[in-house]
Amino acid sequence: MTDVLLTEDTAGVRLLTLNRPESFNSLNIELKQALLTALREAAADDSVRALVITGAGKAFCAGQDLKEHIQLLSSGDPSPLKTVEEHYNPITKALATMPKPVIAAVNGTAAGAGAAIAYASDLRIAATGSKFLMAFANVGLSTDSGASWTLPRLIGYGRAMEMLLLAQPVQADEALRIGMVNQVVEDALTVAMELATRMAAGPTFAYARIKEAVQAASAEALDEALAVEAGAQNEAGLTADHKEAVAAFVDKRDPNFTGR
Repeated sequence: MTDVLLTEDTAGVRLLTLNRPESFNSLNIELKQALLTALREAAADDSVRALVITGAGKAFCAGQDLKEHIQLLSSGDPSPLKTVEEHYNPITKALATMPKPVIAAVNGTAAGAGAAIAYASDLRIAATGSKFLMAFANVGLSTDSGASWTLPRLIGYGRAMEMLLLAQPVQADEALRIGMVNQVVEDALTVAMELATRMAAGPTFAYARIKEAVQAASAEALDEALAVEAGAQNEAGLTADHKEAVAAFVDKRDPNFTGR
């Protein structure tokens, strides 16, 4: 059997490839468990300084594997959507709290929970011809995988509600125009890997503090956000990377960041 998730390390970048191309990388339990484990391992591994997530074949991720879901419904499972708490919520939290940059290389359709994985990443590089679909309403469901939190923060409440209620696809060019993605390119994976390689040589600790500060600011009042900023800045100011960057500026050379 083929591994449902492929892992490859290159120059401080860990590439995770959702590998169920025959089902457009839809998320069955095996893949969800593998992805969650891989995210936690990447977070704990100091040699990994940036993360890229992509899909094998023509799609990024079609979301929940509905064939598997139908089997749960047919079997009379008393909680057929317990996967939200067991898998999707932990995956979203692992992405949001990853202490290093996460880039989604969206190489094709990203739907439902698959799109939400991209939204929970820090940056999104989309291939020409890719599209995003919030398909929950089409199958009589609400949102999951953090989409209700991440999507409005990317594109605003009104446009997010349009996507969620009408369940109409958003093409790559439109996704760029409304701020859902950062770039639209021919080869999303190549560009994402180039960007991740650059960031893997950057100040990893500072990147993590930036993520913390921005997330706090999106949910807290000004005073609380300022307090988080101050704490994060104090921590970053004590790092070897900060001292190296200041010394490099004085010496008029490029800094050599180590992520510490």
